[in-house]
Amino acid sequence: MSNNRTKASEEQIAYADILNTGMWFGLAVAIITFIVYISGILPTFVPIEQLPNYWGMKAKDYIHLLNAPTGWGWAALVSKGDYLNFVGIAILAGLTIPCYLRILPILVRKKDTPYVIIAILEVAVLALAASGILKVGGH
Repeated sequence: MSNNRTKASEEQIAYADILNTGMWFGLAVAIITFIVYISGILPTFVPIEQLPNYWGMKAKDYIHLLNAPTGWGWAALVSKGDYLNFVGIAILAGLTIPCYLRILPILVRKKDTPYVIIAILEVAVLALAASGILKVGGH
């Protein structure tokens, strides 16, 4: 019986290490901020008991009715328990950028030019998308 297992490359391991650490950190932040939210330690933008009033609404109607922030506007309300929850989500959503930045020096050292270009473009596109500079949709 032969062992034909393919070993992960250096960059795959580096990417996975950052992703694993970031995932656990983001998950911990999400759990902690959710506990803060449901405990009532911080005031909320929308009181928990009023949430059922809004569940059936379309997002645009909810945003309009409550004058809720869109895009990165949530960051201004991070002192509110319900918006504090977004911190963990933002960490998890943004993990791809540090993963690519971590493997970039490895790709450069290996002179893997196509993947260097792809990694740089990936970081640029994700950073541009996250920046909110490009706006699409009705918000």
